[in-house]
Amino acid sequence: MRVLYIHMTGAFAGGCRSLYEVVRALPAGAVEPVFVAPRGSIHAFLSRLGDMIETAGISQFDNTRYGYYRGLRWLVLLREIALVPSTIAGLLRARRQWKSVDLIHINEITGLLPWLLATRLFKVPVVVHVRSVVRDDRESRRTRWISRMLRDRASAVIAIDENVRASLPPDLPVDVIHNSLSLDPPEKSASTLADQLKLKPESFKVGFVGNLLRVKGIFELIEAARLTRDRGLNVEFVIVGGDASGSNTLKARILNRLGIGQDVGTEVKAKIEEYGLADRVHMVGFMANIAQAYACMDVLCFPSHYDAPGRPIFEAAFLRVPSIAAVRKPLADTLVHGVTGLAVPPHDAQALADGIATVASDRALAARMGEAAYQMAVSNFQAVKNAAKLLEVYQRVTGASRA
Repeated sequence: MRVLYIHMTGAFAGGCRSLYEVVRALPAGAVEPVFVAPRGSIHAFLSRLGDMIETAGISQFDNTRYGYYRGLRWLVLLREIALVPSTIAGLLRARRQWKSVDLIHINEITGLLPWLLATRLFKVPVVVHVRSVVRDDRESRRTRWISRMLRDRASAVIAIDENVRASLPPDLPVDVIHNSLSLDPPEKSASTLADQLKLKPESFKVGFVGNLLRVKGIFELIEAARLTRDRGLNVEFVIVGGDASGSNTLKARILNRLGIGQDVGTEVKAKIEEYGLADRVHMVGFMANIAQAYACMDVLCFPSHYDAPGRPIFEAAFLRVPSIAAVRKPLADTLVHGVTGLAVPPHDAQALADGIATVASDRALAARMGEAAYQMAVSNFQAVKNAAKLLEVYQRVTGASRA
């Protein structure tokens, strides 16, 4: 079957990487993937899997628990309105180029406009992949409207874990299919990342993987680094990732001043300098073979503001690295507090520092949690297993449509 995948952002980040992993793990010959997505670093990956149409941008409507519009965040909607013409143009090109598809796969709940337009153009079933915890305020008209959309217009809804599923209407039929992961093994070379960074052999290594965005909790991590330093703990930090779209542009500086910008790489470096942390906080930038980074970590920190477990937690687990994650109510399919990692509240640098101190002072505990995390990853996040589940959803939906 030919499946049209619509992805709303151009940076090769977690949602796109998860899509890439599961699509390439689908059984050979089962699916012909085609893609519509904004220009960006994702092109180098998705174009390996199938034909791709790039646009200047794709409009979104954000009603997730973190990103829903309120206060100054309503200004973000102006950008989405400005992207409507390029969204329409990209989907019209897709209709001209591919003529027909068997199924549309929307790669995040925020893709409401492309979902509606693509359905009108192709008149085929739609699978909506929900990757973010949704705003579940039942009093909100926006939430009720989106819930009706999912019930009435989606042929299938997929949630990436039980945390996300719990934020959706309880009476909505939902398939839980965990993110698919596969890691290339760490490259064997004379010089490891630890050697290149001159990490101290006796120090406890704390890792962070992700773009340098405010929402990723990067400032809480830097504050935790200062707190652990002030406590006299022998801890070093390895930060892997860069600016998603550049933090030193005029546009980024204006948005950051308004409090709605996310690209903060320049500010992060300034804060490290201000705190005098250059000898213990190491900025690595983007790494293609991310397993090289996890191989030098004792624990991964995921201090995201989303209040949900993220992809780096499970990537690290495949290398037996436990996590300290900012999740108030972790569910057993992603994080078991004290067993596979530690859960701390979002936006709380002090709690994050306390968690780091706990594992840094008890390396046997860190090792036990790392082994338990590995067992969970093998059980829930194998790419081939989850690709088979996804294909079952596709076959069910298209079979029902034909019937």
